[in-house]
Amino acid sequence: MARPWQTFLSLLLIMMGVSVISMLLQMNRQLEKNFNKNISGINMVIGAKGSPLQLILASVYHIDNPTGNISLQEVQKWVTNPVVEKWIPLSYGDNYKGYRILGTNHLYPGHYEARLAEGKLWENSFEVTLGAIAAQRLNLGLGDEFQGAHGLVGEVSVHKEKNYKVVGILQPTGTVVDQLILTGLNSVWEIHEHAEDHHAESDSVEEDREITAVLIKARNPAMGMMVARSINDQSSMQAALPAIEINRLFGLFAVGIDTLKILAWVIMIISGISVFVSLYSSLKTRRYDMAMLRAMGASPFKLFSFIMLEGILLAVLGFILGILLSRSGLFFLGTVMEADYNFDFSGVRFMLEELSLFGFTLLIGIGAALIPGLQAYFIPLSKELANG
Repeated sequence: MARPWQTFLSLLLIMMGVSVISMLLQMNRQLEKNFNKNISGINMVIGAKGSPLQLILASVYHIDNPTGNISLQEVQKWVTNPVVEKWIPLSYGDNYKGYRILGTNHLYPGHYEARLAEGKLWENSFEVTLGAIAAQRLNLGLGDEFQGAHGLVGEVSVHKEKNYKVVGILQPTGTVVDQLILTGLNSVWEIHEHAEDHHAESDSVEEDREITAVLIKARNPAMGMMVARSINDQSSMQAALPAIEINRLFGLFAVGIDTLKILAWVIMIISGISVFVSLYSSLKTRRYDMAMLRAMGASPFKLFSFIMLEGILLAVLGFILGILLSRSGLFFLGTVMEADYNFDFSGVRFMLEELSLFGFTLLIGIGAALIPGLQAYFIPLSKELANG
């Protein structure tokens, strides 16, 4: 309290180091949790030729533009392979206030174990079932109607000829389903046929149909990789493997995350030096006070404990403030990533690695106070009283 600016600088450095490291640990855990949860049970994605990572991000995580459309007839030639246990068609290209309208079948919500909160799953054309977050953010309930707009964002080209009707709302799942507006494939086909031809025909031939992508669960993942290679070599489509592409993506992230971690550890070391300088310089101005305490009966260990306690208090307070700052940052980042990237940042918990971080922070405080504490322990009583 007698040296507020020195104390503030020491606390600030410890707090910044702890907050950056804690935030990186939590972000890495949350990203891995979200990525792995959404690709669980999906061994392959079939889509139009292009970037395989873009195909995965668009079709599984719904955070990128699709690579194009593919023929449903051509897809069916490959999904009848005995290796394929389950296949889920996806068709999209429209949105409502930024939330994607996804044409699929009932296997899609079933794959993510999504249960109904109220209403039912869609059955007829232009019936929709909403994800929990989409329903909440759009303020839509059972029986409400709305018009979709062409494209994945914006409301420039609205399909005014047809209204979607809400027939069901799903319970929260913590997956991308929460952010989607689900409907049947016919809804997507009919709305675009009407937009292009102004006379949609519900009995169009199957071979004219196009979809955006197919999610596939294989009975044998190793055999699934062989099928994927065949699709890439022998068809006009591409097959991407989510596990491989996501590992590649995390490999790109790892460089930046490791660099930030090194920077944070450097800040922590600098904070330890700052605490040491603060305690060492303050000890010089308090040597007479320490000698007076010794003369009044205080033991050398008690003086040592006073200095050590200052270092420990600075470390503990800096750690607490750093954790609070990291949680505030995660809350802000979570709201942005949930809205823009369909990531659920809920369930942030204290990690075992953060306990290790607390131990390291405590060591910094103890280490910084050790030399000043030893000097207080061995302070020459008669000399300091005579100089005072």
